[in-house]
Amino acid sequence: MPWRIEDPQGFVVSTECRKAAEDNGFRLKEGERDGWVQFHSTTVPGRIWLAGAGDHGPWYVALDHAGVARELGWRQHEGCPGMACERFETTAELHQAVSRIYDLARSLPEHPLEEFRKCTRDLPQRTEAERTVIQRVGQDVFREALMRYWQGRCPLTGISDAPLLRASHIRPWKDCETDAQRLDVFNGLLLSSLWDAAFDAGLVTFDDTGEPLFSSHLTDAARQALQWQQPLPLRDEHRQYLTWHQQHVFRQ
Repeated sequence: MPWRIEDPQGFVVSTECRKAAEDNGFRLKEGERDGWVQFHSTTVPGRIWLAGAGDHGPWYVALDHAGVARELGWRQHEGCPGMACERFETTAELHQAVSRIYDLARSLPEHPLEEFRKCTRDLPQRTEAERTVIQRVGQDVFREALMRYWQGRCPLTGISDAPLLRASHIRPWKDCETDAQRLDVFNGLLLSSLWDAAFDAGLVTFDDTGEPLFSSHLTDAARQALQWQQPLPLRDEHRQYLTWHQQHVFRQ
């Protein structure tokens, strides 16, 4: 059955919805219809709609970004705009949801690739030094995308200290066939520095369930140092790149 929506929005609901949108990157309001207020951003694709049942909630969020909806596991609900929506009990949950939508929209394909092309459009690429600059720009864009996608935390260890986190390409930059592969957030893992070094050297890889596979070339001391809390939460897109890593980088 349809959710109960305050229509039109009263002062409190309108204020809370506007604050949730503006505080989390969706600063442009596009109007209200059936109790839903639409917002969009100048920095990420897609639109969101926000609504409330009353001054104390519950609160509702809808969106039209297919990739974000898939990541969040949201579905359509009767009477909601967009392609997927969800209900939240508190304004804190409302803010967290809108913030996560923004981060995913900024990290999922094709946004990092578009950012890279925009940043390098006028940069020369004739010499090796100039191409190195281009690569550094791409790696910076890639790291930002991974930080947003993985919420600033190594999913294996739980480490969230930014200086200890590395943007690990699954299929290395030099081995990618296109910039789309190089900037694909699914071609990356946000790993703590020790795990990144082992992964890059082919001393560890991951199976389809996200559990580590350790190379026989790894010493016992190194194996014991590579502690982990839980498997990687992988999408099929990750698994496609990991198959390449298992075949071309992992030291069996």
